[in-house]
Amino acid sequence: MSLLPDRFADQIAGHMAGQQVCVTGGAGFIGGHLVDALIALGAFVTVIDDLSNASARSVAQAMDRAPDRIRFIQASILDPEAMNLAVEGARNVFHLAALGSVPMSIQDPVRNWVVNATGSMRVLQAAKAARVQRVIHSASSSAYGNHPELPKCESMAPRPESPYAAAKYAGESLMRAWAACYEIDTISLRYFNIFGPRQATDSAYAAVIPALVTRYLTGQSPIIYGSGEQTRDFTHVSNAVAANLLAAVAQEPLKGQVVNVGAGVQTSINELATMIAEILRMTEIKVQYEPERVGEVFHSVSCIDLAKTVIGYEPTTSIEAGLEQTIRWYADEHKKQASSQSEAS
Repeated sequence: MSLLPDRFADQIAGHMAGQQVCVTGGAGFIGGHLVDALIALGAFVTVIDDLSNASARSVAQAMDRAPDRIRFIQASILDPEAMNLAVEGARNVFHLAALGSVPMSIQDPVRNWVVNATGSMRVLQAAKAARVQRVIHSASSSAYGNHPELPKCESMAPRPESPYAAAKYAGESLMRAWAACYEIDTISLRYFNIFGPRQATDSAYAAVIPALVTRYLTGQSPIIYGSGEQTRDFTHVSNAVAANLLAAVAQEPLKGQVVNVGAGVQTSINELATMIAEILRMTEIKVQYEPERVGEVFHSVSCIDLAKTVIGYEPTTSIEAGLEQTIRWYADEHKKQASSQSEAS
């Protein structure tokens, strides 16, 4: 499965080839996939990442493929000097650096705010000083909170219900304000539960798909928090990459707009667990239920009409196809780790 569908690649390639761009958080899950796509499209990429919740593996692999077109700066987006260096000469900044866990934000709201809100301002300040054309901000559907109306549309009043959601929504507000006050264009992409290969599994705050898959692969009962009837709009990472690139090449000013990036399909956590078990042929393993987590949204699914209109976005990888590819990647990684441990012993 190509990470960037051919029709999007054809549309984008002519605009990105030879362009200098910056990716904050480019060593992370979505950022790493975006960097791969940018390199494949012929862009010159500067990655800034402090590696606090990512590894340099994907960046190192990208540097092996195109050493003359990628530069890596290990630093925080909170460091003004590092940010100024990272955005120097860039036409577009893809801002993906963030702390991404709702439970972690509840435990440490101050750090979450500093990185996700203040950090976004530092990125904007550096981009403004460097006369960057556009900043593409990775926002979050958590901004909608537990709004009862479905699907979630951008016209709804935000109801952030966790420190993480509040900080990410603040980032959107900053993007809109900078677009209104300064000569810089911005857009915020509200992601809905992005998943795919390389998503972290080694954390108490791992996203639901890698957490469930890992439990199945190790023969343990997958853990579901709450009833499992809560729903999400699971969106393969290829769709998020396409949205970022389409936003970068949009011809009309985006003026700080917020658009949803999802698949537009509602899936319960129980349904998800069943799909994973069937793909792995491990339906005999029973699910374990734990108390629901504070700050979690119960139902979520996106309306993507505005994203279609504004940037030409539409999902091209379904949850079924994305899960097949993702689970295959995790299974291969599990085999590699088991083989390495066996050799070491």
